[in-house]
Amino acid sequence: MNNFHILLGSFFFISVVQLEEAPERRWNGKGTTPNLQSIVLGRCYDYIETVNPLVGKKNCSEIWEAFLKAFVGKDPCTVLPEHYELFINLTLHDIPASKSLFWENNKQLVHRYSDKTSRYMPLGDTLAGWIADNLDWCGALGNPGLEDSSCPTTAECENNPQEAFWRIASVTYAKHSSGEIKIMLNGSTPGGAFPVPSFLADYEIPNFQRGQVSNISILVMDEMDGPDIDSCGKNSIAVLEGILASRNFSFKCYDNYRPVRLLQCVDFPDNPECSTGNLGSAHLWISIMLPLLAVIVH
Repeated sequence: MNNFHILLGSFFFISVVQLEEAPERRWNGKGTTPNLQSIVLGRCYDYIETVNPLVGKKNCSEIWEAFLKAFVGKDPCTVLPEHYELFINLTLHDIPASKSLFWENNKQLVHRYSDKTSRYMPLGDTLAGWIADNLDWCGALGNPGLEDSSCPTTAECENNPQEAFWRIASVTYAKHSSGEIKIMLNGSTPGGAFPVPSFLADYEIPNFQRGQVSNISILVMDEMDGPDIDSCGKNSIAVLEGILASRNFSFKCYDNYRPVRLLQCVDFPDNPECSTGNLGSAHLWISIMLPLLAVIVH
């Protein structure tokens, strides 16, 4: 063997060793949620059997396979919304008219108000949203499994598995919403209640169907112990109102919408905002409901 072949062989050996020893890419986001398959399947069955049986029968195993196929084995920075099309089609169901509830920066309050589809059906209360809510997931190029160490954030790359999922889920939800639409925003958010960019601004409002939506109610809810930064007709809410007007949607805006404020007062009964003078019969309502809730809990 001549010197050239010896050098070439040594180079190849060293390159292979370096590739094998190369550290995995570390992202800034959480790794895949442990037991992801069990969670997805469990949530799917829970939704169709107990949360919202009106959606009818769904094949939860097929739904899991479609979800997995969307991102596994792919570079986690090259996952696109269309990769989830099969999953979206398998989970699709009707959204009752006038039950759609959009939001930004007040997820907990929104889901308390919706009460698992009993009052309203925000995206997180649809089957697709119910399955994926609060989960993390990603794969890696050429790897048939899940990455449990870390996943990319949107700041690191926009076309990541979770961003792509929520984009197509948001667009689909908006397109299938009808009747009166409610938008609940946090009036105590620094920088404004209506953020731009955001899923609401970029993917949901542009996909409201003019022929399906009768009117839109904007609910600007201040946090009970928070500042009043944004209000109807002011700052970022004025921007939102201008966007809706430009799209020829009929809308009304409500500051601290009373039904939702009453719900907040259950947790903050001594807050000045919950006094009789501010909420009319709210104080009486709370004084009646709190003992009843205590009896139920115990």
